[in-house]
Amino acid sequence: GNMASPYYQAPGAEQGRPEDSRSSFMSEVPGSHASNVSLIREEEFISVKLGEAKNLPNRSHSSSSSRDISVGISLDQEEIFRSARTQKCSNPFFGEEFYFEVPRRFQCLSFYVYEQDKSSKQEKIIGKVAIKHENLVNYGGKDHWFPINAVDADSEVQGKIHVEARLSSLISKNFNGLHDSLAVKIIECSDLAIVNGTCEPFITVTVVHGSGKQEVKRTRVKKKTTSPKYDELFYFEMLKHDVPTDRSLSLYSFNSKDCMLVRNGEIKITVWHESSGISGPVFLGEVRLFLKDIDLMSGHSAWYKLQPRETIKSCKQDLGTLRLNINHVIHHIFSSQQYDCLRKLLLDSPMIKPVTSSAVYIIGELVSNKVDIAQPLVRIFLHHDQIIPLMKSLASYEISKTTNPTTIFRGNTLVSKCMDELMKLVGSTYLLTTLRPSIEFIFLDNKCCEIDPSRIPEGESNQTNLANLKGYVVHIFQAITASAVRCPLLMCQVFSELAHLATTHFPGNKEVRYSVVSGFIFLRFFAPAILGPKLFGLTTEKIDPQLNRTLTLISKTIQSLGNLVSSKSIYHCKEDYMSPIHEEFATENRIAAVRAFLDLLSTIPLAGSRQSQPPLMLKEGVLIKRAQGRKKIGIKNFKKRYFCLTTLDLSYSKKKGSPPLCKIPLEDILAVEILQEDSFQMKNMFQVVQPSRALYIQANNCVEMKEWLDTLTQICQFNSRRLQNYHPSAFLHGSWSCCKSDSELSPGCRAVSQGMDPNLQLQVDSDKEMERIYSLLVNNVELLNGSLEKLKNKYENEAEMESFYSCFNSLINSIRQLSEHHNTYLAAVASQAQYGSKQAPIGDDNHLQLAARVTKVTVQPLKKCLSDPSS
Repeated sequence: GNMASPYYQAPGAEQGRPEDSRSSFMSEVPGSHASNVSLIREEEFISVKLGEAKNLPNRSHSSSSSRDISVGISLDQEEIFRSARTQKCSNPFFGEEFYFEVPRRFQCLSFYVYEQDKSSKQEKIIGKVAIKHENLVNYGGKDHWFPINAVDADSEVQGKIHVEARLSSLISKNFNGLHDSLAVKIIECSDLAIVNGTCEPFITVTVVHGSGKQEVKRTRVKKKTTSPKYDELFYFEMLKHDVPTDRSLSLYSFNSKDCMLVRNGEIKITVWHESSGISGPVFLGEVRLFLKDIDLMSGHSAWYKLQPRETIKSCKQDLGTLRLNINHVIHHIFSSQQYDCLRKLLLDSPMIKPVTSSAVYIIGELVSNKVDIAQPLVRIFLHHDQIIPLMKSLASYEISKTTNPTTIFRGNTLVSKCMDELMKLVGSTYLLTTLRPSIEFIFLDNKCCEIDPSRIPEGESNQTNLANLKGYVVHIFQAITASAVRCPLLMCQVFSELAHLATTHFPGNKEVRYSVVSGFIFLRFFAPAILGPKLFGLTTEKIDPQLNRTLTLISKTIQSLGNLVSSKSIYHCKEDYMSPIHEEFATENRIAAVRAFLDLLSTIPLAGSRQSQPPLMLKEGVLIKRAQGRKKIGIKNFKKRYFCLTTLDLSYSKKKGSPPLCKIPLEDILAVEILQEDSFQMKNMFQVVQPSRALYIQANNCVEMKEWLDTLTQICQFNSRRLQNYHPSAFLHGSWSCCKSDSELSPGCRAVSQGMDPNLQLQVDSDKEMERIYSLLVNNVELLNGSLEKLKNKYENEAEMESFYSCFNSLINSIRQLSEHHNTYLAAVASQAQYGSKQAPIGDDNHLQLAARVTKVTVQPLKKCLSDPSS
């Protein structure tokens, strides 16, 4: 039966990171001195390149292996991305990339392979690839082939359970004395699997005695929850004996036979989903506790990770393989002062002469992938308003080593990648306002533009297709050349510096001032965005093969337009079929238009010359909203709506393109925060707080929710009326669920999420970017000695060599200090995460992985680099 007992008190709320959020996690860890406490943030990122699938099984009803395949990417069972569907492929190639910040804890990153049934139009799961969280680090951004496994109840097991057990004595009328029982308490579960869109769990507790006898009891069913709380206690008969006459003797002084019966016993706890189907309850996971392994006298209390059934042996099927490239990164971000030494070395770089003796240059030589290091460097220098001196210093050195003006900045050098990153950050709004109208027109029109004779579809005309392509290129060309007045001032300033440096180094070349700017704005900014509009936020629409080919041809033409200002062979094309379109645009008028555009970009405009910009679409998509209850009569139900966020307001309508049902001006958005799940028993909900009410919205998954939260917070955080406090739960049945206040207009009971400094023009977390740089250096630490030898040859005199060694050794010392902080933190976390706690449940390898990671952040290789330079 279920009985209350003073022996069983539910543990207090555990301190630490909320289970549904990563960004708010803060840990207290001792610093370098015993009296200091550092606040550590943990942020986790995953990037996935979805390659191809091979050797998928044939359909059972057909010999054909061609099919329509898509892949869903899930955190546990929550789908966060879905690939485009390939048509009629036996070995489908996807070629898609996904990048996201992980918003919550998860056990597995899973890739479900789906096939669409042509007759019923329904999807069928072929199989899945599931990678445990603790194993993601093993794949390191390289291509791997993963076997596709069958999907069944045991492969879908996830979650954990909190269990207590002890021996207990009860006085019973049926026995002459005390009746010894095994007391098992089921406290709660967390993160259970979802079955057909819901979870209604109950638990069976089976005690298997040493003699083989079994006794089974079960809990109540909990409705619509993946984290049910039970607090149900069960007693199982174990032994009978008389009350001892000597009170000093232990109550549990078993004879050897009785002891064997107890110690050979087992507790099996199985979690089920209550299902009304003919197949009965659905298995969600189990835990097996052997009595010989736990202390029943003192009592045993622990969290366990749910496991698949040991008795079920799935038959291995050959379901094919899936090629994936996965990069998994966890950053531990320390307090700002821990990065001060390394940050100062970086920020001093523009003033170091020669620049080859600076920290930025040395790091750029050390890290082979220049994109990886350019991203945090640009953000840090933007944050500290030093990006122009940095770009000028790096560009001056690169130009000084260039002998052919046509090759300036055409390589994958650090300065080129820094400029790419700068344009992405500063020029994103400019890119959208310039290209989005043309891209939307091309998507709607979608005429065939194929001009390669070997690829023209049957029935299509080359001349007609050429005319279509010309029309699209003219549309985009005019949009670009008319956009100079909207180009961000910072981009213009950098372009001006680059043009000046190039003309100074090549005084006899009149075209170099144009080619140095066009190489960035046309080849590295506009052309890639046209080729991949989804990657640059220009569209969310599906790109079919014909449209993809059209965008490729337009991008090729736009690249050639950028070369018109400096190329002496303007009619030369790599592909003969592109000659007609090039000849069409290689006219004096269009060359003059390109040069006028580039002149405007590289001439710093006067203050106030910018035109006021029309509203810009920032984000859009289908979400579920709760009715705001403007009418006094009516049910506040949930409905799907199409939301649009622009630079002016947040609105929603019944469907895309329909008139807005509601518009909320940005100045009326006072806070944007997560809504606690218990408000409506719904996941992935957030709230948009307005002066008189809150709009409750549900996203489709946790990643989408975070994207909306981040975008809304970024655009609204500088509102003069932004709230300091908010209510984390909903106002229901006449009161706030969180603080029980009965006034809908009562002040919030929790502080809003921390915003950025309102004096910043661009949101940059400098400490986070410093941690990224540190991680890159540690991952490349083995290359330091090799880089040292290579860099020695770049210096012309002893003074330059001494300057280099001074900076190099300071850089190494900074890395070593940060490594010591990381080791201290990881050791503290590993020691605090007690095995059997909710953070480290028994059966979860993550706890062991955490302890092992302490030894990976090592400074041993760094000490070799600190030897005497003369050696």
